Order: sequence, then structure tokens, then C-alpha cells
Amino acid sequence: MPKPKKDWKALNIKIQSEVYEQLEKYCEDTGLSKTVAVERILSKAFKEYKESK
Repeated sequence: MPKPKKDWKALNIKIQSEVYEQLEKYCEDTGLSKTVAVERILSKAFKEYKESK
């Protein structure tokens, strides 16, 4: 049975080269795609932000 399709939005951003290189290294180390990595990192940051309020 195929995975259900995600509801998604495209995101085009410019980030510092150093941050992009860190993201690439993180993805190489974890085997995650950049999309999944960024989704998880942002979700964690939003959760921490929400809990701090």
C-alpha cells in the first residue's frame, strides 16, 4: 500500500552558505533528505518556541 501523499507547500529561500553546508553535512550523516531534515528542524524550533511562551 503506497504512503498517503502529504499536503505540502513549496519554499524557496536564500540562506548563508555556511548554514547550507551544515545542512548538507547533517543530511549526509543522517541519511535524511534536505526536505525531511528542514521539516524536523523547523518543527522542533516551533515546538520549543511554543513551550517557552
